[in-house]
Amino acid sequence: MSAFLSISEVVKDFGASAGGAPFRAVDHVSLEIAQGEIFALLGSSGCGKSTLLRLLAGFETPTSGSILLNGQDLVKLAPHERPLNMMFQSYALFPHLSVWDNIAFGLKREGLPKAQVSERVEAMLKLVQLGKLAQRKPHQLSGGQQQRVALARSLARQPSLLLLDEPLGALDKKLREETQIELVHILKSVGVTCVMVTHDQEEAMTMAGRIAVMSEGRILQVGAPRDIYENPATRFVAEFIGNVNVMEGALAVRPEKIRLGRHLPPAQPLVPLNQVQGRVRDIAYFGSYTVYHLQLPSGQTLKVSQSNSERHPDDTLAQGDEAWAWWSPSAQVVLTR
Repeated sequence: MSAFLSISEVVKDFGASAGGAPFRAVDHVSLEIAQGEIFALLGSSGCGKSTLLRLLAGFETPTSGSILLNGQDLVKLAPHERPLNMMFQSYALFPHLSVWDNIAFGLKREGLPKAQVSERVEAMLKLVQLGKLAQRKPHQLSGGQQQRVALARSLARQPSLLLLDEPLGALDKKLREETQIELVHILKSVGVTCVMVTHDQEEAMTMAGRIAVMSEGRILQVGAPRDIYENPATRFVAEFIGNVNVMEGALAVRPEKIRLGRHLPPAQPLVPLNQVQGRVRDIAYFGSYTVYHLQLPSGQTLKVSQSNSERHPDDTLAQGDEAWAWWSPSAQVVLTR
């Protein structure tokens, strides 16, 4: 993978008050992102992901390190000189302007000819399928429509790099899930390189080709969503991405990899299984799946996720029942950190 965006040993310190030590928000971060890639910075609040995005945008200056975009040193450029655009969580649409004029705003400021502005705006409206709403004001749009207007405005200037700050954070859960795939299709059709910041693991795993998991200013792991989920490098990553059971010896197994029943399956010599018996302490029904909390003799609780493939299963476990849990040795991962 050739690097289109290269972030090398970037540090960002903020001065402390009362003579204390500076606070390090970004701690020697290095990343290489390919052209046309959708890349996610994932982590909880305060992990440094938003600060890193602001460093790319030029709203903050690195304490040390370098940021190159297609070989160009971004650190030396003011925010308005950088060949990129940023879409904020709030969308920052102008309430007094129509959809058409919101998209055209940045193009007009660049001094583009009217005919070129009109052509670009019409192309963006077609891209985000809002042509019929071109003369509406933002308050007359749904949250999802406002999000698409903000995206169209960000793409209208044809940036080399698009930065997305919690792009779906203002939408409710159902609309957010519906919009994720739609947004990816739009970004891929344009071919723009995109770096997005999110604290939502599902959003990152659905939208991004690769993810960097951050904590305390550092990158803990970079990889494709499946790699990070199936092979977490650290306990933090394992627990942050999805649900996981961590056992003695830093052994981790995902709840959906475990099977649960009143009796163990018939022994199969060629397929050895890990197995443990316990008592069902709690049950949480989520529609398509159910999560069981199995209290083990050791006192540990094992989470088991079972798909609800049948409407009326013959033998449903209830709270207080004795049950066996089993899983394949290949389902477990040893955590090194």
